[in-house]
Amino acid sequence: MKEKFYISTAIAYTSGKPHIGNTYEVVLADAIARFKRLKGYDVYFQTGTDEHGIKIEEKSREAGITPKEFVDGVATDIKRIWDLMNTSYDRFVRTTDPNHEKVVQHIFKKMYDKGDIYKGEYKGLYCTPCESFWTESQLVDGKCPDCGREVSCQSEEAYFFKLSNYQERLEKYIEDHPHFIEPEARRNEMLNNFIKPGLQDLCVSRTSLKWGIPVDFDSKHVVYVWLDALTNYITNIGYDVDNETSEFKKYWPCDLHLIGKDIIRFHTIYWPCFLWSLGLDLPKKVFGHPWLLMNNDKMSKSRGNVIYADDLVNEFGVDAVRYYLLHEIPFSSDGNITYELLIERINGELANILGNLVQRTISMANKYFDGKVINKDKTDSLDKAFIDKINNLDNKITEKMDKLQISDAISEIFDVLRCSNKYIDETTPWVLAKDEEKKDRLETVIYNLLESIRVCAVFLGAFMPDTSKEILRQINNSNEEFCYLDNNNYQVNQPEILFQRIDKDKVFTE
Repeated sequence: MKEKFYISTAIAYTSGKPHIGNTYEVVLADAIARFKRLKGYDVYFQTGTDEHGIKIEEKSREAGITPKEFVDGVATDIKRIWDLMNTSYDRFVRTTDPNHEKVVQHIFKKMYDKGDIYKGEYKGLYCTPCESFWTESQLVDGKCPDCGREVSCQSEEAYFFKLSNYQERLEKYIEDHPHFIEPEARRNEMLNNFIKPGLQDLCVSRTSLKWGIPVDFDSKHVVYVWLDALTNYITNIGYDVDNETSEFKKYWPCDLHLIGKDIIRFHTIYWPCFLWSLGLDLPKKVFGHPWLLMNNDKMSKSRGNVIYADDLVNEFGVDAVRYYLLHEIPFSSDGNITYELLIERINGELANILGNLVQRTISMANKYFDGKVINKDKTDSLDKAFIDKINNLDNKITEKMDKLQISDAISEIFDVLRCSNKYIDETTPWVLAKDEEKKDRLETVIYNLLESIRVCAVFLGAFMPDTSKEILRQINNSNEEFCYLDNNNYQVNQPEILFQRIDKDKVFTE
């Protein structure tokens, strides 16, 4: 039996087309999922859309269509972009799916019957864009602490979830499980800023809102956003209150919730308490990833600094964009994107380091050996260090990926690619080719280079899947062993350019 690995993104809110910063999350999750599959795991990768709430009501009213028509359009666009970015999700879920809505109603009733949900009246400061209530002390300069927008006083009958019942248990759990919330700064923020000061009971229904899942035993109310949205992680793998399917038993608990740092509070406070109310285990890890900034500023339509994934793909290609997103955003600090930086990475790393190596090596294999290369095992002192570098790559990448240090994992691959280029300079194949007695040494050198390229291409499959396939096609070898093999046979194809160098001045004048 393969070891399972369940990874989820947050579900994207269907208020509009996702920008490249939103898209980063699903590409990051995809790289992790693809790597785990490469390492033999039985991976389940879930993403999707969050489709209820006041903002959707308002947007659909402005558009002159029903809320369902509005979210159908946006969800289709989100799925199109996720597919464009070549993400390998196993299921794209929607909170308007009939089964999800039915199970959410059952969950609400179970919590109510248990005494964890009760009816009361809510008076509070409400942020419509974030669909969140806040206390006066939580506001920043009198505004929403998450988005910085104005809040309004609202009062209505509502059902509440007793977060206060789980205060001590949650605090102890997070302290006893230091890797439950990562990075560490997010964990400390949740404990010190939100949990230890005291948890207030959570509003989980609205009467002023119509676009939501009805509370089936009280028709005035609809289920409020977070109880609806967060439960998608279990409703879509076969959970119901009286029925845990074989799929649910197989995949739950989730191994990794991958979410933006701005919604980590909901996933590490509300969600654990909801799960405990249902008698379920908690996810193993919640990772609040950093943001992708535009010119070091958070992307926002109101700021006019939004970039969309499809525009970048049309200009630079899918794998170039994937590479930039995955390599330029560190583990725990925000990354930055500009067209200038993107072009620099394509030219300097993808074209020069990767593309040039593949083209030079295949060209030499064709020129000197008609494309057919085997290991003549004619080694010298340079080879051992080079082969050791190739063989150490698996452990180095795995260590980085296990720590979710995706950028560093890619850097390990490119370190080997740089060493491969250096190996060419040091072994000087063009000099060896002039001496017939050194032909076996020349073939060994090119063989070593092909093995380096093959191993790097196998690992690149997690990050740049199309490029990985194209490299393996060009070297005509699909062996997926993670280490140097001394008995591989190569009959390479003709080299083709992987990444065309980009004239930056031309891009900015067109």
